[in-house]
Amino acid sequence: MDFVSCTLFLLLTCATIHALHSFIARITKPKVKLPPGPSPLFIIGNLLELWQKPHHSLAKLANIHGPVMSLKLGRITTIVISSADMAKGVLLTNDQFLSNRTIPQSVSVLNHEHYSIAFIPVSPLWKELRKICNTQLFSHKTLDASQDVRRKKVQQLLMDINQSSQNGEAIDIGTAVFKTTINLLSNTIFSVDLIQSTGTEEEFKDLIMNITYLVRTPNLADYFPVLKMVDPQGIKRRQAKNVRKVLDIFDHLVNQRLKLREGADFDTNNDMLDSLLNISQENKLMDKTMIEHLSHDLFVAGTDTTTSTLEWAMTELLRNPDAMLKAKQELEHIIGRGNPVEESSISGLPYLQAIVKETLRLHPPVPFLLPRKAASDVEIRGYTIPKDAQVLVDVWTICRDPTIWDNPTLFSPERFLCSDIDVKGRNFELVPFGAGRRICPGLQLANRMLLLMLGSLINSFDWKLENGMQPEDMDTDDKFGITFCKAQPLRVVPIKICN
Repeated sequence: MDFVSCTLFLLLTCATIHALHSFIARITKPKVKLPPGPSPLFIIGNLLELWQKPHHSLAKLANIHGPVMSLKLGRITTIVISSADMAKGVLLTNDQFLSNRTIPQSVSVLNHEHYSIAFIPVSPLWKELRKICNTQLFSHKTLDASQDVRRKKVQQLLMDINQSSQNGEAIDIGTAVFKTTINLLSNTIFSVDLIQSTGTEEEFKDLIMNITYLVRTPNLADYFPVLKMVDPQGIKRRQAKNVRKVLDIFDHLVNQRLKLREGADFDTNNDMLDSLLNISQENKLMDKTMIEHLSHDLFVAGTDTTTSTLEWAMTELLRNPDAMLKAKQELEHIIGRGNPVEESSISGLPYLQAIVKETLRLHPPVPFLLPRKAASDVEIRGYTIPKDAQVLVDVWTICRDPTIWDNPTLFSPERFLCSDIDVKGRNFELVPFGAGRRICPGLQLANRMLLLMLGSLINSFDWKLENGMQPEDMDTDDKFGITFCKAQPLRVVPIKICN
């Protein structure tokens, strides 16, 4: 029996068992009023409707069934939220009951689900980790103190691009930004470049991309939990290898620092690792294992999302020359043509900030926020989100809602110039980083990185598409996953601007 036949046999067997269990549960459990939704098929539920591009499929289904909708994904009851008002109900009003996570099998490897700040349940450990992130790792004071690190890494990016400019070579924006983001984060945390030589960025990028690829891959074991023990697609096995490689890298860096700290002449690096090791001396929760898993979360979440957003921003600016010109004019007026962009100047660049907001609106890096799990039955708009249901906040659909946004598919940074809407979790029509207690702890760092890199790329170079391609011929197809990236990489030729 081949792999596919074996998998189907196991699936049907286990699904039959689950169907019997569900039948018994239905006749013994009190009825609840679920939100409306499409009729599920026997055993598989609504899975076939979402398999390829679920963000498009869910937007169409929301038009039919409304902004709070129920689906059956295999054995998992899933509630989809696709309006700003309903998102507020989940992320703010009922946040305390909807703050835990459903955990994909691809995350539950090497005990990562017990350490990951993104997935562990709300608990004393989670609260302590959030406190450490908010007051020490990502506070305004800490980020201001590490500006020089980001400045140096962005300058290195510009030097590398300038070399390509002199040779008339096209660059892959995503790869260049990924390398910079990795080294920016690794210097912020460990005071080292994780990518040190030409070519190694592809190897490390592949490792991170493999992790996120397996997280976003539809996994039968997530929809039919009884299959978790079988791992029919081998996702958990493959993911364990990827995560082990990442954790081994961090284990080496932490051990190296611990040995240095034993020396009498050790001079603190004043980086995140030193801060975490100092905390570990007083707080047993922040041990070496926790530091390594926290580093994993920061790198996997920070690199992929930042790279994707910046690549989309450059794509939209190249497709919209008027917006690119306005950005250049603002930078020339405030910074000076071709001069380095400093973080301290970004507050005086409203159009640049509007570009980033508009990119996050049109291309949210996580099209559905990480799934939440109901701790108890929750009432919302007269419907019940049942205990243990998975809750998805569909920010992709919310950000294209025509009742909120004029011309929602149009790239128009101007819509934010006279608006108080920001991405910090206060405006539920634009929550690419989430909101409530589960908002992304690295939001401030991500925003600084995006604005600094994008402003520097715009102010230091002019850009043209490879092989004489015209903007209207660009491939703007997207590829769905835990992050929302371009299906085809953006390759452009830089032209150095002289100041």
